[in-house]
Amino acid sequence: MGENNTPDERPPSRRDRVPAAVVPLLGVAAVLVGCLVAYLNRDFTGWFAYAPLSNKPFSVPGAAFITQGTQIGLAIMVAGLLVLAFWAGYAVGRRVSSGRQ
Repeated sequence: MGENNTPDERPPSRRDRVPAAVVPLLGVAAVLVGCLVAYLNRDFTGWFAYAPLSNKPFSVPGAAFITQGTQIGLAIMVAGLLVLAFWAGYAVGRRVSSGRQ
């Protein structure tokens, strides 16, 4: 009877804090995996073509300066950074909203 705590004022339990720690860890893991994948797929054996007598440029359709594995690694890294940015914004928003009453 002596408790005046409303459901909004109770401190977060340990169970509520665990998922909050998982999200940034997953984001950091994605960034590290993306960096590793991009680093391991950096060897691109390119080609060089020289055609002095032709009047049109020579290009290969779908040619890229980096390999597909590097592109995938960079995409994973960007996804991890987006998760971290979302988590940081969410954490700051929760802190600011809990301060106002």
